[in-house]
Amino acid sequence: MANLTKLDFVALDVSGKNYLSWVLDAELHLASSKLGETIKENTVASEQDCAKAMILLRHHLHESLKSQYLTVKSIFQLWKSLKDRFDHQKTVILPRARYEWIQLRLEDFKTIAEYNSEMFRIVSKLRLCGEDVTDEQILEKTFSTFHASNLVLQQQYREQENNQLLLNTHHPRPTGSKPLPEISAALPEANATSSQKTTSGQNIPGFYESKG
Repeated sequence: MANLTKLDFVALDVSGKNYLSWVLDAELHLASSKLGETIKENTVASEQDCAKAMILLRHHLHESLKSQYLTVKSIFQLWKSLKDRFDHQKTVILPRARYEWIQLRLEDFKTIAEYNSEMFRIVSKLRLCGEDVTDEQILEKTFSTFHASNLVLQQQYREQENNQLLLNTHHPRPTGSKPLPEISAALPEANATSSQKTTSGQNIPGFYESKG
């Protein structure tokens, strides 16, 4: 009978084609349940926590995979066995994702929304495979693939991004909010001189005239 219990995330397919995203989901859910230590070698996690983690992982396996690993009792052994079996997906996915990134062109899409959808799909695959793709690289990729006829639009986008960076830099401490060093240094001396003159009665109009 099919398992009708609701899944927290997509189960690992028997082919392992979704292994990389499955691993990420599994690690996040284990961590959120404070069971992250259970999948580490020589874990110090309790037997109860290991059992909870095993239930969670098995619940998110294809029925065929459940049967294949039915005799595996150790949560770490199950985790390692799945890794040894399916982690090679990186060697297949990464070259393809790199090729798709190189070939990505804004002009090949009818709308910005379609381009963004494809771009983030590729970026997600790259990041799952351990590639570091920064926001700056994403923006530069977009700008550099504008069609030549949209040069003005490209310049407007670049200017908009530069203005945003300036605003982000300005907000923590607006220009002029910090006193100038030379003014700050001069103020104590000026105040001291003014105080001395006031005390001695010098340079105050009418001071001597008012004396008896």
